[in-house]
Amino acid sequence: MTSRTKHPDPRLVVLLGIVLCAVIGLAVHGPIPQPVGYHQFADQRSFFGVPHFNDTFSNLPFLVVGLAGLFALRRGVPSGGLEALRPAYAIFFAGSALLLLGSGYYHLYPSDATLTWDRLPMTVAFIAFFAVVIGEHMDPRLGLRFLAPLVSLGIVSIAYWRLTDNGDGGDLRLYVLVQFLPMLLIPLIALLYRSSLRPSSYLWALLASYGLAKALEFLDQPIFNATHFISGHTLKHLAAALGITFFLIGLYRRQSAIALEAPNLSLQRAHFARRVASTE
Repeated sequence: MTSRTKHPDPRLVVLLGIVLCAVIGLAVHGPIPQPVGYHQFADQRSFFGVPHFNDTFSNLPFLVVGLAGLFALRRGVPSGGLEALRPAYAIFFAGSALLLLGSGYYHLYPSDATLTWDRLPMTVAFIAFFAVVIGEHMDPRLGLRFLAPLVSLGIVSIAYWRLTDNGDGGDLRLYVLVQFLPMLLIPLIALLYRSSLRPSSYLWALLASYGLAKALEFLDQPIFNATHFISGHTLKHLAAALGITFFLIGLYRRQSAIALEAPNLSLQRAHFARRVASTE
């Protein structure tokens, strides 16, 4: 009598391997300081006495879509989400809404100190979304189990950067891990594990918007030089808010895979019954 050996899920092995490599790579890497001149954004114009007006008020859509998301959750999760992940959805939208205050405050008075309040709600929202992806694609219980530790890690990464800053830019290694590792893992999880919700296009639209936002951040000065009207950083805020909007729409438009497959299953059963009846 032979016993079956349970082999580990190769998909999980791949994901854990990437995490391990990233952690080791950053551990052996030297400190990553905050870049000098980081706060010198392209659009320095003031309007109505408000400094950096465009970069400041382009955070307003975050408040709008964040509150809309929280409103959608007031009586439960819409049909395009999973009720078990309601806390993760709520933290995601709350963090998005608070970006108006955090990022707005930072762009009024750009400095390492105020940047803390920009990164805090952004990190919390992003990490909560990571937990959502884990829950929707792998297991809702797993996503909920990881929610608190992941959010705590995000907050600790910002605190570590500030505590290590002695006027030399601090050490961003942990923050880099929290920000960029999920950017790699989220699309991999979406590809390796099929979500229980359909269609998946809303998730990919959010990821595309986030990628666009990152590109616009790097193109801040070139875009402003080309347009003399709007900067890449301002457009970054709008692109990121658009991504959150896509996900909010998905909470209403997506459906459970079981619900989608039920009509097809009923048709198959009816067709089979007709075939049986025709042979009698």
